Amino acid sequence: VFLGSETEPSEEHQYRAYAQAVHALEGRPLTIRTLDLGADKLWAASPTDHAERNPFLGCRSIRLCLQNLPMFKTQLRAILRASNEGPVRIMFPLISSIMELRQAKMILHDVMEDLEEQGVPFRRDVPVGIMIEVPSAAIQAKTFAKEVDFFSIGTNDLIQYTLAIDRIDDEVAYLYDPLHPAVLRLIQLIIQAGQAADIPVSMCGEMAGDPRFTRLLLGMGLTQFSMYPSSILEVKDCITRCSKHEAQQHVESIIACNDLQEIHGRLDNLNQDNKRRR
Repeated sequence: VFLGSETEPSEEHQYRAYAQAVHALEGRPLTIRTLDLGADKLWAASPTDHAERNPFLGCRSIRLCLQNLPMFKTQLRAILRASNEGPVRIMFPLISSIMELRQAKMILHDVMEDLEEQGVPFRRDVPVGIMIEVPSAAIQAKTFAKEVDFFSIGTNDLIQYTLAIDRIDDEVAYLYDPLHPAVLRLIQLIIQAGQAADIPVSMCGEMAGDPRFTRLLLGMGLTQFSMYPSSILEVKDCITRCSKHEAQQHVESIIACNDLQEIHGRLDNLNQDNKRRR
């Protein structure tokens, strides 16, 4: 909606796009991530009018929204109006602190009050969740779980921020590894926090759609995977052929490893064991 436009999309334009998606899902829930511009998602009409030295660590995603409230409120109005057409969930990206989350929720409630005063129909019980993409949020997952309805683990950013590696920089991209023990332990923290609070935890990013990691993630307790359509069949095949109990038995030994090569070896063994059972 934003990247395809040279000007800021109007509330009506956004509402029509969201409503169309809601209707296409025929009763299945639509999760709408609020504006996630910045870093590698550049927009011609971006309100940031200066070049940032390090855009991945700069004013992007929820930070950009909180600094541009009229634009943020316009999108929230459109999302809430679309919620009257069917089940919708709102997801805030790149949340790094409880204060950011509470600010975003406060603005959402302000928009709800405005719509109520204007007599515009919407659903007040729209579930609100966050993308966990930075280590600070992963470490505080238990605290966040008390204030949201669901988590989505954004692995692409979580890995690069945890390992201090720009994944699009060819000189250091070889260090980008989803199986780094620090990454696996953060993912485990998030999943366990979601389970303890009885809220859904999903995963997006390349890791979720890579069948090499499917059995490991199942063993860690992940049950919701978000991926490109081209990955669905292979990942689904892994899931249907995997024993969750056996995968769980392997997980603890993999998570306990501090040697990256050993982790890769143990995961290869887990995947080979499942292939031999076919």
